[in-house]
Amino acid sequence: MTDRARGSNEQALNEEFAQFSVGGQRVYGMLHRPAGDAPTHGWPSVILLHGFTGSRTSDHRLFPLLSRHLAARGVASLRFDFRGSGESQGDFSEMTVTREIEDTLAAFDYVRRQPGLDPQRVMLLGFSMGGLVAAQSATQARPHRLALWAPALPELWLPFLRGGFLPATITDYNGWPLGRDFLQEVTRLRPLDAAAAWGGEARVFHGDQDKTCPPEYGVRYAQALHCDAVAIPGAGHTFDNLEQVDLLFRETTRFLTGG
Repeated sequence: MTDRARGSNEQALNEEFAQFSVGGQRVYGMLHRPAGDAPTHGWPSVILLHGFTGSRTSDHRLFPLLSRHLAARGVASLRFDFRGSGESQGDFSEMTVTREIEDTLAAFDYVRRQPGLDPQRVMLLGFSMGGLVAAQSATQARPHRLALWAPALPELWLPFLRGGFLPATITDYNGWPLGRDFLQEVTRLRPLDAAAAWGGEARVFHGDQDKTCPPEYGVRYAQALHCDAVAIPGAGHTFDNLEQVDLLFRETTRFLTGG
């Protein structure tokens, strides 16, 4: 029986809406806690960062399913929408990596204040562009552990530069108003240097058939972090296969719980 099939038999859910403010705008999310009484020092937890144009549910509900999987195994989690994404306030045209780092740091402050959660064992997991944001955030957020799923690199957005030049205003990206400030900033970032400067425990997870963020990206992050890279056989960028998701969840949980 797969982990997904066992899900219906797992402990009762302990979930609540979460919200906090950044720059006068409300950020909305969901906080998942393990059932039962917390241990003496509180439950460990992980903050989940979604990708470009994503939300706190992520593709085919990866984040809610991961949160419930982790809660059944003694790990709390917070998944939230960056400002301008999902249900959080703000407009997507205002989105930049710097703003998403601010949201991430505010999320760490929020989790570290929560009763029953261990403020010393707050971890960070970023998916796709969320992986880039996680790498850029790590030295300030000081996560207990850092996990990256299919992390992006700045060259992913180079095709948005028209003839090598920044667009004058908003770029219409499939109905998303992509701001000039985002493109100006992201293409100048050095997330691998930021990852190398962090120096804590990390692991990278990547589909070996990823066409959006090629597996080479994951290898480069793993080299910068001096950590292992776990390949998910046959998986594309969003791990669109039940067996791949089960393996991803199992290996991610093993890392986050120190197994």
